[in-house]
Amino acid sequence: MGANWYSGNANDDAPANRGWLLGHFIQPADDVRATKDVEVKWGIHPAGDKRAGWTSDDQRTTLLLMVEGTFRLDLTEGSVTLHRQGDYVMWGPGIDHSWEALADSVVITVRWPSAA
Repeated sequence: MGANWYSGNANDDAPANRGWLLGHFIQPADDVRATKDVEVKWGIHPAGDKRAGWTSDDQRTTLLLMVEGTFRLDLTEGSVTLHRQGDYVMWGPGIDHSWEALADSVVITVRWPSAA
């Protein structure tokens, strides 16, 4: 790692922060991946893995992008099942969500801004 760059592997780096690769929570704070602007998550979910509860009043915008698998996202506005590589769903502030991996899945989540 250099002062203003980083090279890594999502599979190796993700476990340190529950899958998140970028965001305000990356330490040390001067790491190029520590930012208040955006969060990026590499999510590896075995079939049956699910979020136990719903988010509550999140005030950020989120994009969920399917890499592989079958993944259902439940929103307060409805449900979407992602199953084809490249499928995605995006939602804005105030929409709560929960999810379940219907098959072994890999998804990328991008959320902004990165807020504590």
